[in-house]
Amino acid sequence: MVKPLEIVQIEVRQADNYSYLVYCPESRRGVAVDPSTDPEQILEEANRREVTLSLLLNTHGHLDHIAGNRTILDSAGIRLAAHPADLPQADIQLQEGSEIEVGNGKISVLHTPGHTPGSIVFRTGEAIITGDTLFVSRCGRADLPGSNVEDLYASLQRLKQLPAATRVYPGHNYGPTPTSTLAWELEHNEFLKCPDLPSFIKLRIG
Repeated sequence: MVKPLEIVQIEVRQADNYSYLVYCPESRRGVAVDPSTDPEQILEEANRREVTLSLLLNTHGHLDHIAGNRTILDSAGIRLAAHPADLPQADIQLQEGSEIEVGNGKISVLHTPGHTPGSIVFRTGEAIITGDTLFVSRCGRADLPGSNVEDLYASLQRLKQLPAATRVYPGHNYGPTPTSTLAWELEHNEFLKCPDLPSFIKLRIG
């Protein structure tokens, strides 16, 4: 039986961001996600766990998530994978339904526009890395250049359809806990509890 991919959450304290190392425990192959302003943390964690990185994934193109991209990419000829709406220069252009092989495991891509046009969520096993689409107890902003509150609402409705046990790994440390589950979010996240689009717009934008 193939072991699920390991997800290592790394707190970038000066930015309240989370970066991630995702790797196959059998092959020790892995990917980095959103290095933020302290990419060395991912590289050090990969080295400590004897993981060889092959790709850098970005959930979206905001600077607080991609500031450390170049350090990761230059570390060992690593390629960048992201949605072209946010990062058209990416070596691998990810779309809805794209799949990324990580050793013996796999990451699937959900296109979740709203916070940005190219926001994506990475799903593996019973876990999702949500970037700035969904936080613990909150969701991403929809009042920034390129944001679209209607798209964000639709994207959150999609995530609500995933299994309740799905573990949520957010892009920022904004909630009461570092991670949660969709079941917890459905019970406690006021943005997910909105019954319709008008109520969501009123809550998110005011």
